[in-house]
Amino acid sequence: MARVCAITGRRTRFGNKRSHALNSTRRTWKANLQKVRIMIDGKPQRVYVSARALKSGKVERV
Repeated sequence: MARVCAITGRRTRFGNKRSHALNSTRRTWKANLQKVRIMIDGKPQRVYVSARALKSGKVERV
Protein backbone atom coordinates (compact mmCIF):
# COMPACT_ATOMS: atom_id res chain seq x y z
CA MET A 1 0.00 0.00 0.00
CA ALA A 2 1.38 3.39 -0.98
CA ARG A 3 1.73 6.02 1.70
CA VAL A 4 -0.78 8.69 0.74
CA CYS A 5 -2.61 11.17 2.98
CA ALA A 6 -6.24 10.08 3.30
CA ILE A 7 -7.41 13.72 3.54
CA THR A 8 -5.22 15.85 1.25
CA GLY A 9 -3.82 13.19 -1.11
CA ARG A 10 -0.22 14.18 -0.45
CA ARG A 11 2.32 11.56 -1.51
CA THR A 12 6.00 11.14 -2.36
CA ARG A 13 7.29 13.65 -4.91
CA PHE A 14 10.13 13.00 -7.33
CA GLY A 15 12.69 15.33 -8.82
CA ASN A 16 16.38 15.94 -9.37
CA LYS A 17 19.15 16.53 -6.87
CA ARG A 18 21.40 19.24 -8.31
CA SER A 19 25.04 19.58 -7.29
CA HIS A 20 27.09 22.76 -7.63
CA ALA A 21 28.39 21.33 -10.92
CA LEU A 22 24.73 20.92 -12.02
CA ASN A 23 24.96 17.14 -12.13
CA SER A 24 21.48 15.68 -11.76
CA THR A 25 20.47 12.50 -9.96
CA ARG A 26 16.96 11.42 -9.05
CA ARG A 27 15.73 12.00 -5.52
CA THR A 28 12.46 11.91 -3.55
CA TRP A 29 10.66 14.21 -1.14
CA LYS A 30 8.50 12.24 1.27
CA ALA A 31 5.40 13.79 2.81
CA ASN A 32 5.28 14.07 6.61
CA LEU A 33 2.64 11.37 7.15
CA GLN A 34 1.46 10.16 10.54
CA LYS A 35 -0.56 7.00 11.17
CA VAL A 36 -3.57 8.14 13.22
CA ARG A 37 -7.05 6.92 14.14
CA ILE A 38 -9.83 9.08 12.72
CA MET A 39 -13.56 8.63 12.19
CA ILE A 40 -14.46 7.55 8.65
CA ASP A 41 -18.15 6.87 7.95
CA GLY A 42 -18.82 6.70 11.69
CA LYS A 43 -16.12 4.08 12.36
CA PRO A 44 -12.65 4.69 13.76
CA GLN A 45 -9.99 3.71 11.24
CA ARG A 46 -6.21 3.85 11.25
CA VAL A 47 -4.99 5.79 8.21
CA TYR A 48 -2.08 7.95 7.11
CA VAL A 49 -2.71 11.68 7.52
CA SER A 50 -0.27 14.48 6.69
CA ALA A 51 1.00 16.58 9.58
CA ARG A 52 -0.25 19.67 7.78
CA ALA A 53 -3.84 18.33 7.78
CA LEU A 54 -3.56 17.54 11.49
CA LYS A 55 -2.24 21.00 12.36
CA SER A 56 -4.82 22.86 10.28
CA GLY A 57 -7.70 21.04 11.97
CA LYS A 58 -8.99 19.34 8.82
CA VAL A 59 -9.18 16.08 10.75
CA GLU A 60 -9.93 15.19 14.37
CA ARG A 61 -8.17 12.33 16.15
CA VAL A 62 -10.23 9.69 17.95
